[in-house]
Amino acid sequence: MPDSGPSSDYTTGTAMGWFMGVTTVKAVSFHTALLISPEIKQASPTCRLRLRYFLWDSGQTGLDSAPLWASILHQGSQESVVWRPEASSIRSWREATIFLGRISSPFKIRLHSQRSEGRRGDVAIDDLEFLDCALPSPPPGEGCPAGMLRCKRGNCVEQRLVCDGTDDCGDGTDEETCTGYRLSDFEDDLGDWDLRSLSVLKWVRTNQTNISTMDPLKGPGRDHSKNSASGHFLYVTVPETSLTADWAVFQSVHLEPTNSSHPCKMVMYTHQFGPRSGGLTVMVADRYVYPVWERGGSLGDLWVKAEVDIVSNYTFQILIMAAIRNFTYGGIGVDSIILSPECRLSSGTTSLEKFPKPPKHPCAEPPLICDFHDDCPGAEDEAKCGDFSYPEGSSGWTDRSIGSQGWVLYKSSTSKEEYLYVAEAKGQQLTEAQTRTPLLGPTGPACNLSFDYALTGDFDHIGEVSVRVIDSLLGMQPKLWEFSGKTGTGEGEWKHTDILIGVRKHRFQLAFEARAVKLSPHAKIKVKNVHFTTCHADFTPSHPTGLSCNFEDGMCGWYQDNSDNFDWVMLNGTDHTIGSGRSLAVDMWNPSLRGAFGRLISFPQSPHPTERCLFFYYKLYGPNTGTLNVKLSDMNGYEIVLWTRSGAHGNVWHEAQCPVTNQHTRFQLTFEAVRSGFDGQVAIDDVAFLDRPCTSPSMCSFEGQRCGYSSAGEFPWIHTSGDTSLGPKTDHTLETEQGFYMVANLPSGVSSVLTSPVRQGTAKTVCVHFWYHMRGVNPGSLTVYMKPMNGERVRIFSNSLRQGDVWRHGNGNISSALVDWQLEFEAVGGKDGHIAVDDIFISPHPCEDQGSKCTLEKGMCGWSNTQNVKTDKLDWVLTSHETEKHYPTPAEDHTLGTEKGHFLLFPSTNRTQANQNAQLLSSHLPPTKGTCVRFWAYKQHSSDSQLFVWRLSNGRLHQLLEVSEVGGLWKRFDVNVESSEEYQIVFEGIKRTAGVVALDDIVYTIGINCANQVTDLTAPKRDNAGGIAATVIVVLLLIATLTGLLVYYLRTRQNVTAMSNPSPFSSAGFSNETYEPDTTQDHVTTTQAQNHPMAAEFNNVQLYEEV
Repeated sequence: MPDSGPSSDYTTGTAMGWFMGVTTVKAVSFHTALLISPEIKQASPTCRLRLRYFLWDSGQTGLDSAPLWASILHQGSQESVVWRPEASSIRSWREATIFLGRISSPFKIRLHSQRSEGRRGDVAIDDLEFLDCALPSPPPGEGCPAGMLRCKRGNCVEQRLVCDGTDDCGDGTDEETCTGYRLSDFEDDLGDWDLRSLSVLKWVRTNQTNISTMDPLKGPGRDHSKNSASGHFLYVTVPETSLTADWAVFQSVHLEPTNSSHPCKMVMYTHQFGPRSGGLTVMVADRYVYPVWERGGSLGDLWVKAEVDIVSNYTFQILIMAAIRNFTYGGIGVDSIILSPECRLSSGTTSLEKFPKPPKHPCAEPPLICDFHDDCPGAEDEAKCGDFSYPEGSSGWTDRSIGSQGWVLYKSSTSKEEYLYVAEAKGQQLTEAQTRTPLLGPTGPACNLSFDYALTGDFDHIGEVSVRVIDSLLGMQPKLWEFSGKTGTGEGEWKHTDILIGVRKHRFQLAFEARAVKLSPHAKIKVKNVHFTTCHADFTPSHPTGLSCNFEDGMCGWYQDNSDNFDWVMLNGTDHTIGSGRSLAVDMWNPSLRGAFGRLISFPQSPHPTERCLFFYYKLYGPNTGTLNVKLSDMNGYEIVLWTRSGAHGNVWHEAQCPVTNQHTRFQLTFEAVRSGFDGQVAIDDVAFLDRPCTSPSMCSFEGQRCGYSSAGEFPWIHTSGDTSLGPKTDHTLETEQGFYMVANLPSGVSSVLTSPVRQGTAKTVCVHFWYHMRGVNPGSLTVYMKPMNGERVRIFSNSLRQGDVWRHGNGNISSALVDWQLEFEAVGGKDGHIAVDDIFISPHPCEDQGSKCTLEKGMCGWSNTQNVKTDKLDWVLTSHETEKHYPTPAEDHTLGTEKGHFLLFPSTNRTQANQNAQLLSSHLPPTKGTCVRFWAYKQHSSDSQLFVWRLSNGRLHQLLEVSEVGGLWKRFDVNVESSEEYQIVFEGIKRTAGVVALDDIVYTIGINCANQVTDLTAPKRDNAGGIAATVIVVLLLIATLTGLLVYYLRTRQNVTAMSNPSPFSSAGFSNETYEPDTTQDHVTTTQAQNHPMAAEFNNVQLYEEV
């Protein structure tokens, strides 16, 4: 993944997709980047631009106040701000809608980014789409349908849009014949409105030019009537001095009484933008003052139409009151107020008999209201939060619709029935109906929303309804749930659903969104019985198995992180438990996946005084997979990495053990999948959280932990990373400066030992693999011993040569014969050098000799993928036809000739960019006058991917072979290698447009060419002291063992003879054998390769227990 900017575009979700991003900025003053659209002729009142945008402060230098905004540039160079997203740093694509409104002349859209410092791509946009921007087309035929007005252009508009202050026809026809209507557009004066009031906070008549043309966050950006910065409106916000009162009101002239058959209709347009917008209320003042309409909170960066019907038996005034909050930006504007002919001016006055009571003071501080915990008597703080369990709970839902459909609360006066339903609204936008709760939460992992819903009617398709979270920090989130179609024909055909809300760290709102295909008495969308359960942030459910889980019946004590980019999903059919069950996975190749990481978090765990162990199986599979991390975090959010793996580990399950040290406070564990590309799979299964320390892990990368390896003395081994000056610049695991390893920096002649945890002895021969780094004029020496618990240690590896600035692979066989043992890495200091080790792995199979065939049935032998992104971007994948579910493969391998056999695959898909490569490297090999490399390759006829064989020496590649035609079957290739210096063999696959390449049965014969001629007469000298010592110990232990067994046999025989005659069947029975699972292959048994001595410094070691 890049260090800045998006990990992919939004459209395709891959690195191959394109987007527009801002270049690197580093300056003393603000710099502005500008992206300008082509000229657009005009736009309808419903015109909007939907886009995806990206805002991330990767360098942590601050986003500044306005890193991104949009404006429209009219003819004549007049510019108006139309969109300003929240300047919050989130590493993901977000959706936004820019409401352009009616623009009658040609214009351009300008996207701005203003920053003084920022990294490349941290501000970006993608996927722009214009919606409902064309003016209505003339209908077929001569006239318009009933209830519609014919415009001069020939098109038709609904009668409800006539004389509403907006040019819906596109030629002004609908606003021409408006005799008796009273329009106040505030361009020249206040019209029928008076701004004098008793409130300290005042409304003002102004325009955007007067407010600010420099700061895009100030003001509404434009008025409604002209849709320009020069147009006037009424506005209220936090004063420059300070906010001493949080409400402001203005009022109309006196108006004559009305009745229900001829109400006074008022149309107005409101701009409620930013956190300062607390809401807007329309009240009537006759003998009393009472509200008749309200619209709460912020609605976005647009002018929203409102229509209010007023009925009063007395002379009255209309009062418009705004609530303002003390935040950093935003405010409330009102424009284009239109009074219908029924709103008649009056010469009378009003006499209030009673002033309204001030609103009741909240019984609790705002963060405690609607937090799913009763903090006030009678649970008053939770009474209006949207839960229908409370008598006034349903009133907590507030309609935030800005279009022609909205949500209405129905409450029966005779029964207790109440529900929310979608009805016609007065807005002009063609958007979904939306109703929201107040701010809720935070919530805990078990928070659940349940409700009943009905989409009923005679039509085949009634519409859609969905649930969404609006996070107070992260903004609009993806839909949690949605339903489309119909639940039945009759009104009583309800359906029930439960939705997991889960952990929400920030305050949030829930929203029901809906759109009916056609509103009529015979088609309805309704929601009722809305309930929240187990939502308090401190509530942690219990699970019978705790964090131990095989995922066959859910996620046990784990939950999805709602603040990440994507979720883990249940995967059926390829688990570790039973082979056909369920596991949890992230499919990086999923085209709908966006963003960089997905987290699975444990329920909070209690402190514990001793070390525990997180045991699990994992799979990292694919040419471009990513990283799997295990993290530990406290309840304050501080986290550390306990365990990590990255790159391709094959299409097989691997065992992992992650030590969790004693914890003094509550904590949580996290599985984190991090994308490095777009083609692979990360999966986990059979998780167990054990109340004991881990046994010695089979693999240790030293990322985040030492895995139980210890060192003591005056100069111990140090656990460090490459960004220090203590050892190699990069580790071997990640090949980055941030990766960890163990290193010894010792004075000349001083030794230090790194000791592994005790490993349980087995009857099998195992192979110890590790990577070591020795650098310096005289780096000293590295010796690896196997130390049995009841015997002398035995040397299995030794090296004292200057090795250059490279990591090298070492291995050795150990046969412990049931004796418990430890590894010891002993470093002896030299001159100006260091000795480091990394990636210690104990394989359950014997080591492959350098000269033996690598069949890939027991792993990758000494071959490895590089994680250096400067060298390649993809990986070779170990798989088989039987286990492969995603990529096309050969029908069988070459070794076994069956679908169970394994091979290395280099797939080519549209998820990765063409011309990317994957390099497979051998161990370091000695100089040679002729070494033969033999391998079998598979390449489809349709594949245009390439396969090269290289010799790598001193960082330079020398081509040995380009594999062209294979013929769709396995084909053998022989390559002679000559080198005057140490080298590695490299198989490089280069992805083109289609097809796969596969390798199997790789073998090289050191010092023997492909004509079977011996070319290297002098083999490297071998240090056989370890072998001699091992042989002596083996002989002594063998003699002791046989002596003990003979004594035991004689004594047992005497006891048997003294007993009565045994049953003739006593020798028969069942053997009690222990099954040791093989985590590196899929239950395939092949003939074990013979262990020939290597022409290097490795010795086989066998130990037998003394008796």
